[in-house]
Amino acid sequence: MYTDLITRIRNAQQAKKESVKIMFSNMNFEIAELLAKKNFVDSVAKKGRLPTRVIEIKLRYDKDGKGAIVGTRFVSRSSLRKYVGYRDLREVKQGYGIAILSTPKGIMAGSDARRAKVGGELLCEIW
Repeated sequence: MYTDLITRIRNAQQAKKESVKIMFSNMNFEIAELLAKKNFVDSVAKKGRLPTRVIEIKLRYDKDGKGAIVGTRFVSRSSLRKYVGYRDLREVKQGYGIAILSTPKGIMAGSDARRAKVGGELLCEIW
């Protein structure tokens, strides 16, 4: 599940780890690629063969050693789903963060979904 992915990345960054390995799923891989595209992690790679495939994520730090991810907020949960239209998408932390959505066109950042005029389930916010 994506909550485990983001929590492991955040915890590994706080522990100053160089990389983190997570069990592979298509949704986790798409979210990890989105984080790499938006410069929250350095790189994302699939490792291994199908039964034991993992995602290896290299974490990003600045020159002072601070992690790129400062905070996270899980919006949609299994007990309460949160759906938004593209008109209702707002910036996260005045543009310093991203909102991650599950849309009919796949996993997208909030700014990309607004540009494509598509809404969906608001999964989480990362800054």
